[in-house]
Amino acid sequence: MHRAKLYVIALFLTTAFAAGGPTFAAATPNDEYVQVRVYDSWHHDYHNWDDHEDRAYRAYQKQRHENYLAYEHQKHKYQHNYWNWRHSHPDRD
Repeated sequence: MHRAKLYVIALFLTTAFAAGGPTFAAATPNDEYVQVRVYDSWHHDYHNWDDHEDRAYRAYQKQRHENYLAYEHQKHKYQHNYWNWRHSHPDRD
């Protein structure tokens, strides 16, 4: 009886690990970088915040002669003004 219990437990654990393997393996490539998306509530669209957007944001602050302050620490009105500026200054890719 004791061996039967051990056999069932071993079988259960083997099945659980085998089933979980492909799930973790499939998720690995997506972990290369973290993507941050910012919602612009005034223009009703999303923007990917990456190095390219960060450069545009820094250019906006430089144009306004401001010291750098991270976007997420700015007040909502400032963020709104930034997205207005950004929509009027599209990328030239």
